[in-house]
Amino acid sequence: MNMSFLLNGTLVSVAPKTGSETLLDYLRLEANLCGTKEGCNEGDCGACTVIVTQQDGVPRPMNACILFLPQLQGCSVRTVEGLAGPDGALHPVQEAMIAHHGAQCGFCTPGFVTTMAATHATGETDFDAALAGNLCRCTGYAPIIRAAQAAAQVPVPAWMRERPEPQALQSSDDIFCPQSSDELAQWYARNPDATLIAGGTDVGLWVTKNMQDLGAVAFVSHAKDLRQIHDETDTLRVGAAVTITNLMQAIRPLSASAHKLFSRYGSPQVRNAATIGGNIANGSPIGDGSPALIAMGARLVLRHADARRSLDLEDFFLAYQQQDRRPGEFVESIELPKVQDSLRCYKLSKRFDQDISALCGCFKLEQEAGVITQARIAFGGMAATPARAVKTEAALCGQPWSLETFEQAQAALAEDFTPLSDMRATAEYRRQAASNMLIRYFYDLQESTVNIREVHP
Repeated sequence: MNMSFLLNGTLVSVAPKTGSETLLDYLRLEANLCGTKEGCNEGDCGACTVIVTQQDGVPRPMNACILFLPQLQGCSVRTVEGLAGPDGALHPVQEAMIAHHGAQCGFCTPGFVTTMAATHATGETDFDAALAGNLCRCTGYAPIIRAAQAAAQVPVPAWMRERPEPQALQSSDDIFCPQSSDELAQWYARNPDATLIAGGTDVGLWVTKNMQDLGAVAFVSHAKDLRQIHDETDTLRVGAAVTITNLMQAIRPLSASAHKLFSRYGSPQVRNAATIGGNIANGSPIGDGSPALIAMGARLVLRHADARRSLDLEDFFLAYQQQDRRPGEFVESIELPKVQDSLRCYKLSKRFDQDISALCGCFKLEQEAGVITQARIAFGGMAATPARAVKTEAALCGQPWSLETFEQAQAALAEDFTPLSDMRATAEYRRQAASNMLIRYFYDLQESTVNIREVHP
């Protein structure tokens, strides 16, 4: 295939041979732009962060180590070498990093600077959240934050205000870049063993860590209709290639709690690339997206060629790494009910930011005249798949809304799940934490909320 994108303001053309070539390798080995560093090579440390601007004109930080070149067709990429102006004038972030001594050993600095430059361009000022995906091994965070705060007072340079122009794309049958879900459906029906890549935040590790040959690949995020969210009165229809970042924006008016959960999904760099369809189709038992969507009452639309079928999201997960998805069939969209006032989502992990859950619990109960009428409770990390706590739900429905009811329902959780012990938590810890989340939900809806970031003696 032949593709092109803007690299530090200059149009470059490349011809990937397998489709699994990463942007990081291209920058360092072919473009001789070695400011972008290889740290973890799995999207965790942020040393390889670059700024990617797509057709919407919004500059976003992303991890170059797990971005495949075909994902960048028609985009603009800026590395640390491209932040200065045409006349050599430093970017305000670069000047602030120098003035506030924001660099120590310097290895992580290019990733911090590019993330900060993207944040500077969008006007974001929550720098703790914006920089959660960048790790400083020297623990020099305080001067970095001070530099970000200082740079925020300076206008965005003119050379950073760019919107890439659409570029012609020539894909091949082995590296396919469909422009619509219709094109994808026909190709995937003919190539059911191919690998579908959306954000690549999971598939990227198959390549960088396992050195896996992906074979024929399709980059589904080029299908414009799969990146759209449609408001259909009572529901939102979310395309499978909608990023977690864009999904968060759509969910925020529906549920502040779900929005907060997704804000702890990976890092900003990961959320800017990862898609909700990929998160679901991956079928991880500890993925944070599915428990929330199950509790919300989400339904999947699956497509094979011209045929579609829909099913409740919880029914998609059959067993560990087994989903109800037939050969040549793919997740096309997710249907989300818009009424989510009583939804609450809780994530428990060793680190607050950018960590895999030991346990994720999501709850949505409805009551009338003080009696619980409906219950949807879903957990991740309690079983081989994301799953509903059906016996706990049954124990709650028809009962009065009271602390006693919730305490009595705790016993049903032991019947719903038999969790495992692993590196993140013991089985007993998970059982106790899940039981505590149920009680926390009762107090949350009583408006006796708990600030989980507070430290009490």
